[in-house]
Parts: sequence; structure tokens; C-alpha cells
Amino acid sequence: MAVEITWWGHATVTVRDSGVRVLTDPLFVSRLAHLRRRRGAVPPPGAALADVALVSHLHADHLHTGSLARLARGTRVLVPRGASAAVPRLRRLATDLRLDVTEVVPGDKVQVGELTVRVVPAAHDGRRLPYGPERSPALGYVLEGEERTYFAGDTGLFDAMAEEVGPCDAALLPVGGWGPFLGDGHLNPARAAQALVRLAPRAAVPIHYGTYWPIGLDAVRPHEFHSPGDEFARLAGDVAPQVAVHRLDHGETLRLEAGR
Repeated sequence: MAVEITWWGHATVTVRDSGVRVLTDPLFVSRLAHLRRRRGAVPPPGAALADVALVSHLHADHLHTGSLARLARGTRVLVPRGASAAVPRLRRLATDLRLDVTEVVPGDKVQVGELTVRVVPAAHDGRRLPYGPERSPALGYVLEGEERTYFAGDTGLFDAMAEEVGPCDAALLPVGGWGPFLGDGHLNPARAAQALVRLAPRAAVPIHYGTYWPIGLDAVRPHEFHSPGDEFARLAGDVAPQVAVHRLDHGETLRLEAGR
């Protein structure tokens, strides 16, 4: 059987594995506060169809309640522990739409049909800024079915990354951001290439770049918007040539034959 990976832009990806449709960090808007979608169409309604949605952390470009509201009634949603306390509208969505919201922490495993979702840590500030001091961990997820697919969410490199993630066949790695400067707790193309050295997947897909950019900053370091995917592929070829890097266009699907 094949695993299909569709990149909708930013950190929003659909992974189909073992008959289960997984949606990551859904963001279905043309504008979010000071950010404007500059590349790729807003995902079509079908992108919101999922058996389970995974939320990596509480930042508004990853936990976007308006996008979660587009999920079908009863959709299962995994969120970091503390999310419901930090984001009151999430509680209302769980009630009004009957979303099956489950809070998780690293080490948890959740079974969805024939697929196991394993929760792993991420090196990132996962708080819902600036709305309060509630602490909530940033997470990654490993999907274990026909293949093992690692969705990193938003993270920096950390010492135990390979140990926590374990063997994986495909890695969905952030390689950029939504502004001209990346702070701590992020992967840029070089650090994402080093993550491949540690993880040694068969395939990698760069995400979290080339989609949103601050309004009025189009002329400020534009290469940070356009180039991270290509730069990641180039650097990966130098340090991890055994990994097949697939730079997807928005809405494009990669089909991976299991075990190849």
C-alpha cells in the first residue's frame, strides 16, 4: 500500500496511511492577523476532511480555531495538554461541533483505526502568547502505519531527537517561518538538513515556509520567504544524500510506496 502526503502550505499537511486521513496544524485562511498568504491558494473544503487532526502547539498559526471549526462534527483532534485552558474557544468548539478533543503529552499513543499516533517532544515555546502564562508543551507526532511518518510541528534541534522520534520513513520538517528572522526553537534549512543526519528517513518533505509573510515586509529579506525549500534540498544532498527530498508545491501530493 502507498502513503500519500499532501502539503497545503505552512504546517498544514494531509497524510493518508492505512486507510486513515490525518491532518496537521490546519490553517485555512488567506490572512491571519498581520500575516498574508502570498503563495498557494487557500486549501479547498476537502482539505478539512480528516479522521484525526493533530495540533503541534498553541501559536495561532498552528492552533487556529477558525480552521478547526471547518472540521466535520465529531472529528478527533489531538492537542497539547493545557490547550483547552489556554484557548477558551477550543472548549466551545468541542461543545458546539462535538469535536473529540483529546489533550496529549510526549509518550502518549493514540490508536486511530489501523494507525498509531505517537506523541513526541519538540524544542519550541508552545504557549498561547500573549494571552496568558499557561504552559503547554510543543509536540511532534509520529504516524505508525504502513510507513512511519514524523511530523515535527515547529521545533529546533534537540539532543534526544533521534531517540524520541525513533526510526522513520518520512520526515515532514519545518525549514523556515513567516517572517524575515527565525528565533530560537526553529529549524532553518541548515538545521533541518542536520535533522536528517540524525533521523535518517528514506524521504523528507520541507514545510513551514513560502506561504505566509507579514504585510508590508515584502521587500525585507524576501529570500527567506522564497528559498528555504530549495536551500534545504541542496544542503540535504550534501550531508544526507541517502534521503530523497521532495519539495512539494502547494496542494501537491507525494505518493510513497510502502517499504521502498
